[in-house]
Amino acid sequence: MKERFIELLRGTKREGIEALIEFLEKTDFYTAPASTKFHNCFEGGLLQHSLNVYEALESLVKDKWPEDTIRIVALLHDICKVNFYKVDYRNRKDATGQWIKEPYYTTDDMMPLGHGEKSVMIISEFIKLSKEELYSIRWHMGGYEPKENYGYISKAFEKYPLAVYTHMADLMATYILE
Repeated sequence: MKERFIELLRGTKREGIEALIEFLEKTDFYTAPASTKFHNCFEGGLLQHSLNVYEALESLVKDKWPEDTIRIVALLHDICKVNFYKVDYRNRKDATGQWIKEPYYTTDDMMPLGHGEKSVMIISEFIKLSKEELYSIRWHMGGYEPKENYGYISKAFEKYPLAVYTHMADLMATYILE
């Protein structure tokens, strides 16, 4: 999966993409879960989720947007989750009634900038995003954003249809493919 992910990113031929790939190598992107308990909450879940979003987005919009845009938006929409999850332990009884330590994922947000906006900020340190890419990544959570943002989401979705498709692809990956 990691090789395919890197190959897809390199295929964008974006200026700065190699620096972004080097950055990802220094993080836990390839081993991190995608969530603590909802979807792909296992080692490598974030990588798998990102590839699933790419497959879903490509199936929805193939030939309607440039391939490099589809790859950047789908593969990097959740880059905000690098170095975000930590393993902790809790006690639980096993089948024999003995207490054992059970690992689970928790969060440690050392860069509390929000979800989509953090992804946009991290990506922008390495490559230039088009406005449609920026809005699609920023608002990929759609209605899972706080209700105070609903007006902004609606305006972004009206102005940038790829943002709607990105949200749909994220939902498809999360609830159908995973």
